[in-house]
Amino acid sequence: MREEGLLAGRREPDDDAFEAGLRPRFMEDFVGQADLKERLSILVEAARGRDEPLDHVMFSGPPGLGKTTLAGILASEMGARLRATSGPALERAGDLAAILTNLDAGDLMFIDEVHRLPRQVEEVLYTAMEDFQLDVVVGKGPAARSIRLELPPFALVGATTRVGRVSPPLRDRFGYLARIDYYPPLEVEAIVRRSAGILDVAVTDEGAEVIAARSRGTPRIANRLLRRVRDYAAVRGDGVVDGGTAVKALEVFEVDEVGLDKVDRAILEAVVHKFGGGPVGLSTLAIAVSEEQETVEDAYEPFLLQQGFLQRTPRGRIATERAYRHLGAEPPPGQPRLV
Repeated sequence: MREEGLLAGRREPDDDAFEAGLRPRFMEDFVGQADLKERLSILVEAARGRDEPLDHVMFSGPPGLGKTTLAGILASEMGARLRATSGPALERAGDLAAILTNLDAGDLMFIDEVHRLPRQVEEVLYTAMEDFQLDVVVGKGPAARSIRLELPPFALVGATTRVGRVSPPLRDRFGYLARIDYYPPLEVEAIVRRSAGILDVAVTDEGAEVIAARSRGTPRIANRLLRRVRDYAAVRGDGVVDGGTAVKALEVFEVDEVGLDKVDRAILEAVVHKFGGGPVGLSTLAIAVSEEQETVEDAYEPFLLQQGFLQRTPRGRIATERAYRHLGAEPPPGQPRLV
């Protein structure tokens, strides 16, 4: 099996515990996404002013941009408890009912990967979101009967990396849909400096700039790279994360100057060298790089598309001129340019 790259947006096994110590708890401490923060602050202040629960909110966007963090911030700002789960964990309607019936008035329920909710669970959620009621079936066969339970008013916060896979009936029940975008370099630098301060890591402006430039505009990746550079600086340097140390450390961990890791380059090399620049289908490409199709599509392809290394066509993925140049290959005539 191919060794995983460092920059996939998926969580590593120890990411959750590490991120928990770095996550801001209030809106004023959250770096970046100024327009989104302003809109969320209005929702929070309006709900608090009316002494009502927050409206249902759904966050969408690539992995690692702060959807879970913002859910926690909303709970803190509302002075409410956050009950977190995920779509795949709610296998049966009873799983959902167990959480809903234990909520208090004003609580926030957070469902990560909300697009992966089973259909039968999703249908139970409709009346819970709209009317704060829960229909429970008691018994089996001819003796089965439905009981309607009253729920305390609560707010549902959903997060998804694939908003197109959220069914329209569920999507329409959210009062506010927020798209979280990649962060510009200056905001990522600020995140690196903030995290370094919490971790008691000495980092120079040049060191933060190097890490930010290779972080794909993603806070989770920036924090992950900071950890690796911190380790390198402690073992091979004087413990200070400066520009030169950051460059050397990220070379060791195979993260190049534009933020591509070994799996990104394997994808580009497969399209360019194995498939003549494309077009190549997603399933074929995933097999060629020994990755799952969903991993390629969700964790790697978005950045390659955004940066103009790949183009998506009805016939498959095509490498652009920039991909050839980055691999040190000469693009054939007529190869798509970066636009």
